[in-house]
Amino acid sequence: MKIGIVGCSGRMGQMLVSAVLAAPTAGLSGGTEREGSPSLGLDVGKPLGISTGLIVSSDPTRLFEDSDTVIDFTSPASTRVHAELALKTKTALIVGTTGLSAQDEALLHGAAQSVPVVYAPNYSVGVTLLSMLVERAAAALADDYDIEIVEMHHRHKVDAPSGTALGLGRAAAKGRNVVLDQVWQKTRDGHMGARPQGEIGFATLRGGDVVGDHSVIFAGDGERVELTHKASNRSVFAKGAVRAALWTKDRAPGLYTMVDVLLA
Repeated sequence: MKIGIVGCSGRMGQMLVSAVLAAPTAGLSGGTEREGSPSLGLDVGKPLGISTGLIVSSDPTRLFEDSDTVIDFTSPASTRVHAELALKTKTALIVGTTGLSAQDEALLHGAAQSVPVVYAPNYSVGVTLLSMLVERAAAALADDYDIEIVEMHHRHKVDAPSGTALGLGRAAAKGRNVVLDQVWQKTRDGHMGARPQGEIGFATLRGGDVVGDHSVIFAGDGERVELTHKASNRSVFAKGAVRAALWTKDRAPGLYTMVDVLLA
């Protein structure tokens, strides 16, 4: 399977390139960067100290045309363009971009009418399992168990709460058969009064070089249940994304998640 990487020269992009090259049934079809990037014209594998024979381009259309699947861990603005290209070229798309708006997600739904699209806030197999456990725990515990989602990332992360934390919140809300944005509390400051029953709270920590720590706490009277995942290396996200890309081979059009990939 031919896999392309958009944003191939960044930290995550290079991990994706490495993961594709290491996958026995995958082949790297190319990589792109934004206009003005100093990586343009260089070998896709140069930051890794290897030669792939593929040159970093600023033309995503050509990359989509040359690929069976494209992996996108970029920005909402870029992902909007890539969703339209996936639809136009009938190329499967793997999206790990966080901070997408409802309108952005609508574009992914549109592309998924014609091609397989995997969209997940986190491609770690461990986080995927955590999400499944959170949904089941939320369904099993009554809403007198307060739910708090605590996440910590490195100082450079720009969005908060993290996409993974929000994904875990959606899993908890699904388990309780409620809509997350009707019960969430993403910030607390000043005199807010007592916590409402059924609220799903978020706490965001930033600092150092933390790759990603997420805990979901079910706090009841007299006991707490805590489910936690800690990532120590970003390579787990890249390996999961390549696993999802390979999974799209001969897959029917649709919008999928990493849960679909893991349970296949």
